[in-house]
Formats: sequence, C-alpha cells, structure tokens
Amino acid sequence: MLKISTNTIRIGIYGVQDAPAGRGIGLWPSGYKGSVTAAGGEPIFLDDCDENASWSKILSGLHGVVLAGHGEDVSPFALEGMCHWCRDHRLPLLAIDQGLLILNTAFGGANYFDLPREFPEALQHRHRPEPGLRHAILVERGTQLAALYGEGEIVVNSEHTQAVQRPAEGFTVGARALDGVIEEIEWSKPRWFCMGVQWQPASASASGLDIQVFRGLVDAARNVSSKPARRRMAVGA
Repeated sequence: MLKISTNTIRIGIYGVQDAPAGRGIGLWPSGYKGSVTAAGGEPIFLDDCDENASWSKILSGLHGVVLAGHGEDVSPFALEGMCHWCRDHRLPLLAIDQGLLILNTAFGGANYFDLPREFPEALQHRHRPEPGLRHAILVERGTQLAALYGEGEIVVNSEHTQAVQRPAEGFTVGARALDGVIEEIEWSKPRWFCMGVQWQPASASASGLDIQVFRGLVDAARNVSSKPARRRMAVGA
C-alpha cells in the first residue's frame, strides 16, 4: 500500500510506460511523467492487470488516474471496471486516446474503429495520420475543457484512426474537430472529474497548452483529497 502524504498528489498512470523524451518548446519533458510532474502531481506507473483485478487494491493511495490505454496482454474490457470504480469512488480520471475509447465503452457509448472507412465525410481524418499531424478543434462553451483551455478554436495533435461515435450516457461533448469528429467528452454531473481526450497531450508533438488537462486532473485530485473522509456514494444519479 502506498504511503499517503498530505502534500503529495499521487497520479496513477495506466496503459503506457512513457513517451520518448524531448519536446520542441522545451517547457517540460514530454511524456506522462514530465507532464504530471509539471502539473504538480507525482506520477505512479501502474502494472498490468487482469479481469480479476482488485481496483481497491491497485488504486489504493492514489488521488487520481490517467488511463492511456491497455497493455499488450490486457483486454480493454478489463479496464472498464477501473472506470466504474473511479466513478463510484469519485476518483478523478483523465482518459487519453485509447483510454477515451475504453471510457466511452465502459458506460455504454459507441466508437468508430476505422474513421476513414466508417466516417468518410470526416475530411480532417480521411487519411491515415502521420507523426506530428495537427488539426483544429472547437471547444464548447461552458464545459470543463473550456475552463482549462478557453472556448473556441485551438489546435491539437491528431494521430488517431478511431474516435467516439456516440457519447455514453452521463457524458457531454466538450470539443469536436472541424469535420464534426468528437475529440473530447466529459462527465456532465457534479462531484466527479472525468475527462477523455482523443489527442496526445503528453507527446513530443503536443503544445504548451496541453499541460492544462493534467493540471485539471491534479487540481481535481487535490480538491477531493482535501475534503474530510465520508461514506462513499455512487455519483451516477
């Protein structure tokens, strides 16, 4: 069990060991370790799990979680339980790329698994992506994402061929690409910070603005950890 410090916000990272070092703008190292650290958290890389995993044990001592995908030997279905555990225990959750698709599926949403084939009208996503490819998205007013990035048009990296088709119940769309492809969803009800982004905010091609999603996660985790302990209640209602 992790030893909890009142001054440390421990952020569990699942689904990736880390991205290669280096970032053109030089504000902080690329990768999840550098991004979480720059946002004020302590990164804790989590080991692979299986369908019989005890999330209470795995996530013990953590204040928030980054779900970046699934390991080579781990089914994404095994991680749906993590998403539900985080919701039921109000543990802040940031889902990225594959993690976003797992999150959406966990709560009953639908995904595109081959955008060029399944959504040929998507102009910005018609072809297979190249490393470092970027495109604009529109951030919706009044969303958690707008509170972090500002509303309106921003530019993010785009290295995905899958995307959310229909958001799960309880989630709202926070941003879309200019061709209508959903690029972010977030939990629409109070008391749980949960956000899923389709771009890669920790990669070497991310912009300086992308640190904001990690700051949002760390701030939410700090806010939850500062509250007095109380009986856990499901937040789905």
